Amino acid sequence: MSDADPNNEPVVIEDSTNNNNDTEETKFSWPPLESNPEVFTTYLQSIGLPTTFSIGEVFGFDEDLLAFLPQPVLGIIVCYERLIPKSEQRAQDKGRQEDYDQVDFYMHQSKVLDNACGIIACLHAVFNSPVVSVDPSSVLGKFRQDTTKSTPAEKCQALEQNTEFQNIHRTHAAKGQSAAITSGQSKVVHHFIAYVLDNKEGGGKLVELDGTKAGPVVVGDCDGDVLRGSIREVRGKLERGEISESLSMMTLNLAQE
Repeated sequence: MSDADPNNEPVVIEDSTNNNNDTEETKFSWPPLESNPEVFTTYLQSIGLPTTFSIGEVFGFDEDLLAFLPQPVLGIIVCYERLIPKSEQRAQDKGRQEDYDQVDFYMHQSKVLDNACGIIACLHAVFNSPVVSVDPSSVLGKFRQDTTKSTPAEKCQALEQNTEFQNIHRTHAAKGQSAAITSGQSKVVHHFIAYVLDNKEGGGKLVELDGTKAGPVVVGDCDGDVLRGSIREVRGKLERGEISESLSMMTLNLAQE
């Protein structure tokens, strides 16, 4: 997806935490998801997202295309290919533990959660939306309740140990148009992150949530428009050569009737 080519890119697959020491035969604990809104919607609704919400797709950054998106947009999930190592990231892009309190929910991602960044991005989007309520008896609801007072590292450990969640994840990782990737980290070149609004009164700042970073990245003011704020940030990453044009963007939004 780019300004030059607003049409949807070929379906892409998520990246892991850059743990490339595994052999090609090592089976993933959390296989990668296809960047496909139908796969994500089915997955999330199966674990407790109300059917009044769904995952949509951004087909381009032009205002004419954005006008067709269901409103309101509650969060953004981006899948992209990173072109620079973490060591070359700008200081302001590495995240800070001091900003944990900028959002209601943030968790880290470990090597055990090898390719779980897709579902972690969804957790960041869903649990930081003030209008989304999940059934407390569902997989999502129980995970949220069990980790309400947990640190980001403890949330990571809780997901590592949640075999029910993991088994459901594996089922949905096998769905979509692309062949499922169950091993071989070198085959996985994309990574999912989320953009949400901060939890302060008015919610006017855009926050990037990536479990592989030190903490949330407070991007800056976006006038409460998480969609256009995210687009500006992704454009900046493209212009700086941090990511490739092989990317996709999805929305958490109200389901269309």
